[in-house]
Amino acid sequence: MKKLIYNKVEKDAIARLKRVVFPGKIVVVVSPEEAERCVDYLLSQRVLGFDTETRPAFKRGEHFKCSLLQVAAEDSCFLFRLNYMGLTPAIIRLLSDETVIKVGLAWKNDLLSLHQLGDFKSGSFIDLQNMVNEIGIEDQSLVKIYANLFNERISKAERLSNWERDILKESQKMYAAIDAWACVKIYNELVRLKETNDYEMVVVQEEPKIENDETDIS
Repeated sequence: MKKLIYNKVEKDAIARLKRVVFPGKIVVVVSPEEAERCVDYLLSQRVLGFDTETRPAFKRGEHFKCSLLQVAAEDSCFLFRLNYMGLTPAIIRLLSDETVIKVGLAWKNDLLSLHQLGDFKSGSFIDLQNMVNEIGIEDQSLVKIYANLFNERISKAERLSNWERDILKESQKMYAAIDAWACVKIYNELVRLKETNDYEMVVVQEEPKIENDETDIS
């Protein structure tokens, strides 16, 4: 039986799904020396997922620069604390790379915030919003795309937390890691579906309910 995916999904249905938990290793990087070693490892991987976080501003006229760059492989995620070390040579090398498959979602916005920290030439990136459009998925958010493909819910509870805290909370680390790692999972699944044609697109006018037997969504 082919996998059923939808052109769009309902926000209320996603709330009832089981929450995603990052299964891999999370490494917080705070120095240029650490960044060199971590980037060497990341550039040895096949696919990398990217995302950024910025401390939210709640006052008029207030603005903060990009605080965090998270980069995930299939089994790990590295959280580069840019508010401590800025764009180090290693991070610029990673962002400029043309050899590894690098994926993000609405990545142009992230690039704009990264360019506020320094000048660099961006390497090639694949935007997942373009990939899902190619197979007929209309939703553009990470939460809806992930729920559609994997029937699980990404929590956004930490989105507006302080990303410039001296020490990130465990819940912040998990949130940041999942956002980057989900890009890798989505990319791999989209490639598989396109290569095998192992899916059926359900086009709906009303947003569909995603079936779920789980009663605990905590």
